[in-house]
Amino acid sequence: MEQASPWMNEELQALRDAVRRFVEGEITPRQEDWARQQHVDRELWRKAGELGLLAADIPEAYGGAGGSFAHMAVVFEELSYGGDTAFGIHVHAIVAHYLLNHGTEEQKRRYLPRLASGEMVAAIAMTEPGAGSDLKGIRTTARRTPEGYRVSGSKTFISNGYLADLVLVVAKTDPEAGAKGVSLLLLETRGNPGFRVGRILDKVGQKGQDTCELFFDEAHVALDGVLGGEEGRGFAQLMTELPYERTILGVCGVAAIERALRLTVEHARERRAFGQALIEMQNTRFVLAEIKTEATVARVFIDRCIEDMVAGRMDTVRASMAKYWISDLQCKVVDQCVQLFGGYGYMLEYPIAQMYVDARVQRIYGGANEIMKEIIARSL
Repeated sequence: MEQASPWMNEELQALRDAVRRFVEGEITPRQEDWARQQHVDRELWRKAGELGLLAADIPEAYGGAGGSFAHMAVVFEELSYGGDTAFGIHVHAIVAHYLLNHGTEEQKRRYLPRLASGEMVAAIAMTEPGAGSDLKGIRTTARRTPEGYRVSGSKTFISNGYLADLVLVVAKTDPEAGAKGVSLLLLETRGNPGFRVGRILDKVGQKGQDTCELFFDEAHVALDGVLGGEEGRGFAQLMTELPYERTILGVCGVAAIERALRLTVEHARERRAFGQALIEMQNTRFVLAEIKTEATVARVFIDRCIEDMVAGRMDTVRASMAKYWISDLQCKVVDQCVQLFGGYGYMLEYPIAQMYVDARVQRIYGGANEIMKEIIARSL
């Protein structure tokens, strides 16, 4: 970034420097290895936990670093600047916030320190083969018994699914009650005979991130495993936490736009055609001028969103705006940058090509952009 964001301070800059070193040393060099094996190494979670990166905005009382959303924003930005699309810390942080904001005291003390240390990896299981953005259409059920809940059904497109030790499962505890019958359940995967991980899905991009199918055949959840201790609150809990997830996607999107611009300016300065550098050609200069303007507007917008998250005033509508508009812009900008790279932009050895295939899903996950527009429209 050319200038510090208004929410930055000396403490956050020191964190940024530490995260950048970690990304450069532990993450960026491993992207190809992780893409081949389709998941990061378990040890990465431990190392990130030791540095306090996994729960930077979780209170110290629960094992976190005691920071704010700004601390997590720094982590997410530096991962994007470093070209990472494999480390599923974003989903991990989202689950931690479900626990922090909705869990019972016992649930928070049981799980949050283990998530902060990297002892446990977290996933959230919402999407099903027949239900994506429309969460009311889920079919996974959780039947209460004297020994605990028995979860049956399947989920797909689950980030961190291969490595997950704790899965926050969206299920119907009362199939006849519609949205009021949805609950979130804390399912531990280790030694759970009814739980099975399907194949790691072969995606267009983000190949190093373990995205899986999950299957539940009378999988066990303890009686005290309903998030918040009360059935039927799942849908309301989901609606409350979605702004956190969607703001994260906006943060990552803006950082990716800034990285794409930097890479393309560097290429345009070095690449020569017809006896001159690409950046000396009017079309190249005008395209880059447009991108820089859009990147600046996006940065100002996301900085305000980050400040609002820190202040606790970020709402669903604004988070939906950030998610849809920034992810649309990200795909547009990266596509323009690929064009300026010419044939090199189509070669995966060039980061801009990898950014092209990695960007597309930003408009889908976290709620498809069409759903974001519907949410915004309802506020008119």
